[in-house]
Amino acid sequence: MIPDFKGKVAVLTGAASGFGLECARIGAARGMKLVLVDVQQDALDRATAELQGAGAEVLARRVDVSDAEQMGTLAAAVQERFGAPHLVFNNAGVGAGGLVWENSVADWQWVLGVNLWGVIHGVRVFTPMMLEAAGRDPNWRGHIVNTASMAGLLTPPNMGVYNVSKHAVVALTETLYQDLALVSDQVGASVLCPYFVPTGISSSERNRPRDLAAGHVTRSQRIGQAMNDKAVNSGKVTAAQVAAAVFEAVASGAFYIYSHPQALGNVRERMEAIVGQHNPPDPFAARPDVGEKLRRELRQGTGLH
Repeated sequence: MIPDFKGKVAVLTGAASGFGLECARIGAARGMKLVLVDVQQDALDRATAELQGAGAEVLARRVDVSDAEQMGTLAAAVQERFGAPHLVFNNAGVGAGGLVWENSVADWQWVLGVNLWGVIHGVRVFTPMMLEAAGRDPNWRGHIVNTASMAGLLTPPNMGVYNVSKHAVVALTETLYQDLALVSDQVGASVLCPYFVPTGISSSERNRPRDLAAGHVTRSQRIGQAMNDKAVNSGKVTAAQVAAAVFEAVASGAFYIYSHPQALGNVRERMEAIVGQHNPPDPFAARPDVGEKLRRELRQGTGLH
């Protein structure tokens, strides 16, 4: 929980677009010092110029969050420039889909590297700095927000590698919340679980490293990309609205942050099935036409029925 943001330090990964950039804009408006972290240099340069133009003090770093050494170097730079950050937003993420057995080793390494290891590294390098600052000053307050997804609470088909990464982030953040509560009342944690929000994640292949390049793109991956693009681009909730919800949660100490709370009915059905030892519920119960279309497209030309 951070009751007052003015003069505080925020580290934001994935800061050049989407939720990261919108949170940086709010942070600048509230008088925060900003550490902008992204892997895309041109977008990072544009974000830095914008936020400096808005009057914010900015430290910008091009960092691959999946790289432990780069994240350690980032933490050292933050400590030297600003001291311990008050807000850490482990937000960088990439998307990928397809039938779960069709994802290559490179797919798994890329998605888990950014979506999960990026969060792990953020927690690993910044939490000790925050706890040390809290130990020196009883009035110091800090908060860590990790970006997961509704795919971290549900298991939609044809996007297994993404689901796995985001379920892990939810588990990591819930455990972080409990672990922090054991040792301090001054540092908190929240998990952001957005649904379909236009952020640029659907085109995240633009930043995929060459050594983890995609191989043969399967039919299921093409279908998944098309469906995801349609859902994301038709989203009515904006990244700016989600960013505002993030700051509200940090100020109040709320743990779960949702862009679409109406989707929690599906989460409830899943949890009831787990507790009741029932088979997983039909993810297309509310939209059978979508499920039928996906089945038809995936089985076309395979001889499967």
